Amino acid sequence: MLAGDKERAGSADALSSLCQLYWYPLYAFVRRQGHKPEDAADLTQGFFTRFLERNDVAAARQERGRFRSYLLACMKHYLANEWDRTRAQKRGGGKSPVSIDAMVAEERYGLEPGHDLTPEKLFDRRWALTLLDRVLTDLRHDLSGKGKRHVFEQLKPFITNDGEADERKRAAEALKMSEGAFNVALHRLRKRYRELLRKHIADTVRDEKDVDDEIRDLFAALGT
Repeated sequence: MLAGDKERAGSADALSSLCQLYWYPLYAFVRRQGHKPEDAADLTQGFFTRFLERNDVAAARQERGRFRSYLLACMKHYLANEWDRTRAQKRGGGKSPVSIDAMVAEERYGLEPGHDLTPEKLFDRRWALTLLDRVLTDLRHDLSGKGKRHVFEQLKPFITNDGEADERKRAAEALKMSEGAFNVALHRLRKRYRELLRKHIADTVRDEKDVDDEIRDLFAALGT
């Protein structure tokens, strides 16, 4: 994992990216554990502060398994051992590596599925959705940089779903493409989507062999 190797160029950016990817899934996990919104925000910020101060991400590079599982285990340990100390600290004191707007976080949490999802399953679901959103953002940037933002917007609904024939026909017409050209463009976009997904997953696992398992877990989490 690049994020845990301070000697490598880009590690700071990779670490910041991981924090942005995981802060809300962890916040949702803490909320589903029964903590109040303001406490959940404090706990999540406190967790990341300690996690980075101790450079636990470097330890994660030495552990077997996936960073996602390691991070959740660390959060569970933190909640079990740090809740009283975190609650006693002055709110807003110190500098946190993750900026959490408690109101925005709670608005997002209010849209989560009912309480039939366990805290762990909710964490996995939010991790999956957040990561896929990041992949789509990168894909949009890719095409926008090539002057093809309009192509992305028309093809986006069909990246993971073939959709109805009429919908595909309307999209092709909007792009002034033949059916064949539309299918070729969609095939290329899907290929790039898979590449970016693997890249983002690879950034959170120690071994390349774990990537496929993690992708399977990602889509399984979306089915819960």
